[in-house]
Amino acid sequence: MSARQDTLFRYLNMLQLIPRAPHYRATSTLQALLEERGFKVDIRSIQRDLEKMSGHFPLLCDKSSRPFRWSFDPGFKSNLPAMDTATALTLVLAEEYLTGLLPQVAIDQLGGQFHNARKYLDSLERNSFAHWTQFVKAIPNGKALIPAPISHDVWQWVTDALLNGYALDVQYLSRAKNQVKTYVLHPLGLVARHSVTYLLATVNEYDDVRQFALHRIQTVKQSQADLRTQRGFNLDDYIAQGAFGYPVDDGAVNLKAKVRSDVAWMLSETPVSHSQVLSEPDENGWVLLEAEVPNDQQTQWWLQGFGSAVDVLEPKSWREAIHKQARKILGLDE
Repeated sequence: MSARQDTLFRYLNMLQLIPRAPHYRATSTLQALLEERGFKVDIRSIQRDLEKMSGHFPLLCDKSSRPFRWSFDPGFKSNLPAMDTATALTLVLAEEYLTGLLPQVAIDQLGGQFHNARKYLDSLERNSFAHWTQFVKAIPNGKALIPAPISHDVWQWVTDALLNGYALDVQYLSRAKNQVKTYVLHPLGLVARHSVTYLLATVNEYDDVRQFALHRIQTVKQSQADLRTQRGFNLDDYIAQGAFGYPVDDGAVNLKAKVRSDVAWMLSETPVSHSQVLSEPDENGWVLLEAEVPNDQQTQWWLQGFGSAVDVLEPKSWREAIHKQARKILGLDE
């Protein structure tokens, strides 16, 4: 590789390593990260490179301390790599779908890519994509509530702490007590569920994992306390155990239910579990559904949403609970 090519690739790697404001990276940190990628260069050379590139990119330099710290302007939108039609349509679909699931501050993080995708499609005036908005829609499954708003600072601090491994000092509005509490949180994971995004963390000196809705975090900053890691914690296992499904217990149940043909067709394409089995329709058009599912209230609510198109047979406790709920609803008319 020629010296010119080596410099070009170093520049590209350096640009990839610089975060958007309000976060930053010092030249010494950039030097260490570049060395991990195989580029050996001294700090003075990195500083000169950054000053050259700041003439072509919206780089911000904090010179209040040494080594200097660098970041991109928060509104910077990159056009690299070049857009193509398939990618643009995928991004538009992703934006429409995610807008109903993720907080606006998370959508804003991808705003540059979404903007470029729409701009690219808008530019195709001479072909069939000229009216692309008429052909691309994403519809959420079920009623999607408007995501709870999260401040930009909270999102930046939480995601950075989670990925870079440090504790957070937060003031948090407790839903149970309707009071603002001060905690030291030790981040373990981030989960977007319906219209609320949760930080999973241990609190202060305790070891139990708790869920904190990001929109209830009122202030946040990096804590001076050392991060307390949780050995053996696995996010997939945590979710699989029913942490977000209002579990009745830690086990599973064998679901048996009669379902109408249209429900059976949907489940044949999108099964309720990997163990799902559907019978042939009987003379009345009912299909027997058998599947192992979590013993949680969320699955029961999902079944209730089908109304008379689903008749739960087992577990008997679920059947009784659903019938009891139906009787309560009918009693509202009395």
